[in-house]
Amino acid sequence: MNITVTMLLKVCPLAFLAGFVDASAGGGGLISLPAYYLAGLPPVLAAGTNKLSASLGTMASSARFAVSRRVNAAVALLAACGAFPGSWLGTELLRHIPEQSVRVMMLVLIPMAALVVLWEGRQLGAVRRVPAGAVKPVSLLIGFAVGFYDGLVGPGTGTFLILLFTTVLGLEAVTASGTAKLVNLASNIAALAALMAAGQVLWLLGLPAAACGVAGNILGAGMTIRRGSRFIRRMLMAALALLLAKMLLDVIK
Repeated sequence: MNITVTMLLKVCPLAFLAGFVDASAGGGGLISLPAYYLAGLPPVLAAGTNKLSASLGTMASSARFAVSRRVNAAVALLAACGAFPGSWLGTELLRHIPEQSVRVMMLVLIPMAALVVLWEGRQLGAVRRVPAGAVKPVSLLIGFAVGFYDGLVGPGTGTFLILLFTTVLGLEAVTASGTAKLVNLASNIAALAALMAAGQVLWLLGLPAAACGVAGNILGAGMTIRRGSRFIRRMLMAALALLLAKMLLDVIK
């Protein structure tokens, strides 16, 4: 597929915005993945190219949170160990589903997921801890389940991780956001590896978008660390509003 200036102008600004949103509340894929559709990429190629830009952007924000010590290393490591195989399995399933089925699946699943997040998001920061002895297996299970979702669907992965880390494991909101970045990075890399092996990455579009995404992630991570959980809640609601608006437009079309 030939890359045009128009495609870059459609994708790159949205990749920056996606990176900014994703660094604070997750859900950057709600913006970046539709941007690749808008540029004319088919679903699987869009998913692969999006994973390229998302992986590099998430790596930047992960480093920013790690330097600021706003990461729970134990939870991040265990959840990442679950996310890697989960994301790979989800991506393999995605590759074997017809393109039209992928579009229909996303049209149904993402709004349903958004409604759940919107409902639970009002309680962001609530403490509903699992027993201490269950933290390790639950972290692994959260990583695998959300990683599978990331490989199969994608948008909203970071948001789900933040919500589960706060409401199930009891992490503070900013720490949950930083921890989610490392887990999301693992799932992104697994999905990217599978899609690269299948030749489903458009490098000449994905790399410029990644540069914009990295800038957005660095800025968003800095804002989150400085402003805390209230900023995360606001960005979370903004991400969900964008998602619901997009899905409504898809239905109208």
